[in-house]
Amino acid sequence: MKKKLIVPAEVKVCATCSYWDGERTVDSEAGLVVVGDDCTGECLPQTKHSLALNDVRGEGSKCVWEHLAPDSPPAADRD
Repeated sequence: MKKKLIVPAEVKVCATCSYWDGERTVDSEAGLVVVGDDCTGECLPQTKHSLALNDVRGEGSKCVWEHLAPDSPPAADRD
């Protein structure tokens, strides 16, 4: 059985970035991301493969990490 890791969405790793295209499950209510411990995906801005748990703080200016939090609805949709 593969190990799964549960990571708070605000932790700055590739799996919690909206620009990372890898296999993950996101619980937006709890603010958690679930990934396999050896999961890889693609960093879309850098067009390179990266591990889900890659610490983006070491990427410097190459990284454009963006929180997975959903965008706020447009003003017209708010009532």
